[in-house]
Amino acid sequence: MGDLAVGARSGHEGPEERPGRSEERPGRPEEPVPPAAGDDVPPAEGSGGHGGGDEPAGDADGAAPAPKKQRSFWKELPLLIGIALVLALLIKTFLVQAFSIPSDSMQNTLQQGDRVLVDKLTPWFGSEPERGEVVVFHDPDKWLAGEPTSEPNVLQTALSWIGLMPSAEEKDLIKRVIGVGGDTVECKDTGPLRVNGKALNEPYVYPGNTPCSMDDGGGQFKVKVPEGKIWVMGDHRQNSLDSRYHQQDEHKGFVPVGNVVGRAVVVAWPPTRWSTLPVPDTFDQNLSAAAPGALGLAGAVPLVLWRRRRLTAGDTRVSGSRTAG
Repeated sequence: MGDLAVGARSGHEGPEERPGRSEERPGRPEEPVPPAAGDDVPPAEGSGGHGGGDEPAGDADGAAPAPKKQRSFWKELPLLIGIALVLALLIKTFLVQAFSIPSDSMQNTLQQGDRVLVDKLTPWFGSEPERGEVVVFHDPDKWLAGEPTSEPNVLQTALSWIGLMPSAEEKDLIKRVIGVGGDTVECKDTGPLRVNGKALNEPYVYPGNTPCSMDDGGGQFKVKVPEGKIWVMGDHRQNSLDSRYHQQDEHKGFVPVGNVVGRAVVVAWPPTRWSTLPVPDTFDQNLSAAAPGALGLAGAVPLVLWRRRRLTAGDTRVSGSRTAG
């Protein structure tokens, strides 16, 4: 009976021990042993060294980093002004420029003191002035000689430099295009004004004025516009020293297309005068100088064909008579 008790204990004198990590049991893989309470556990990767992985990393002493300080508005203001000036210069040079109306020569379409915006973009793409447009152009032959000019102050000079005001040094005029290269423009008696033989209906002419002036200085004329030139007139016909009165100049009253700054498209100031400057309907009629020639050619073709048929018929009769004889 004592042997049975000893066999049950497998020959060990002391109490049984649970196999640990250092012991291996034959035929079974090693099982990990969970750490005992109180053991030191290394931090998991990406935890930042402190139990919660979602907390932002701070300084060595645990304080959060200070937020970046925004730049002061006053420090950014010069940069903003510089960008605005560059954009204004680009707009003035290539897109739109403001001009002031200094006289009454374009009444009532434009009043003295009006500010107009001039389209300078389309000429860059090869567009040339068209009949009926109101255009600004550089003085071609000292048309403004003797005209008084005001002395601008510092503010006006700065604004004109960036294009917000017209420059007092620029000698520019504003008139309406009546004829382009190849056109024949004619004024006889008091009118109407004719382009390539067709009368213009001009409601824009200043009330009380006649389309043509009965004077010897240039009111009565018949001119053919050379290619690359335009013929311009003011809407206030009896108060405009336009192409009519400069026919003795170098360009004979014509304005070179290269002198045209651009087309006035909008009256921008004062607000009560705001309006667009479209081409009047009278210029929508076919005013092309080639139209009379084309009509003449169309009328001549049937006549030539009829004459040729008669000559051919006559030759046949002569030939037949000779054959018969």
